[in-house]
Amino acid sequence: MARIGVQASTVKGAFAELGTYETLRRVREIGYRAIEISQVSMSAENVAEMKRAQEELGIEIASLSAMLTAPPGLAFESLADDYAKIVADARTLDTSILRIGMLPFDAMGSLDAVVGFAKQANDYARRLADEGIDLYYHNHHIEFAKFNGRYMLDIIADTAPEVGLELDVHWIQRGGENPVSVLNAYDGRVRLVHLKDYRVATLPPSALDLLAAGDAAGFMAAFTGVVQFAEVGEGNLDWPAIIAQAEASGAEYLLVEQDDTYGRDPFESLRISRDNLVAMGYESRF
Repeated sequence: MARIGVQASTVKGAFAELGTYETLRRVREIGYRAIEISQVSMSAENVAEMKRAQEELGIEIASLSAMLTAPPGLAFESLADDYAKIVADARTLDTSILRIGMLPFDAMGSLDAVVGFAKQANDYARRLADEGIDLYYHNHHIEFAKFNGRYMLDIIADTAPEVGLELDVHWIQRGGENPVSVLNAYDGRVRLVHLKDYRVATLPPSALDLLAAGDAAGFMAAFTGVVQFAEVGEGNLDWPAIIAQAEASGAEYLLVEQDDTYGRDPFESLRISRDNLVAMGYESRF
């Protein structure tokens, strides 16, 4: 039975505003006990606060995040530059999972670049395995673009057999595929799954104002923008089928995430997702 937790990016602003320990305390207060760390500085102070939250609050660090290489000009940790520190942080926080959160931007439009990325990831996965750490890759919708009739996600998975998959059900849906089918296709390679709903909102009245003013481009942006991220249970996804297949495919963590809460307090969004999941019968997973 998988543990339902939180993806830290949902409340990334709170880590800076409230501090790491207080943010994790609030996550625990809502009822979550596991968290995947992403888009949070891994400074020595923050790592120490995460460790304190583990010891005092019973928070479980499901996984950490890393890039293969840092984008030019950006001070992000990467396996290329910070391998020893990343491994040390994983050991300090007692996690055996490291995940790559996104395909590099410069690899999104070229088959050769996608294959090159996957080969490099596979090399790091072999190296990390010697440290007792598994490497996973998180999808968005771009991986459902095709090269020579094959999904980019399948090309990455085939080229990097040592890399597991962290499947994000919203982005699978947005990519035009069925989350249950994709989870089933990767049975045995999935330890992590991201839970966020897929909502089609109503057209805002402001869109009609744009149309009346002759701003057709603005209207179309609003029209296509009705596809939204949503709290679990507040959209269109079939959660019983998704969770059943996620667990059947080997998921150990089901991580609630919301890329945009559209003005709602992210902690409230996490609470709504938890309440809805409890109402569906999943309280024992928390």
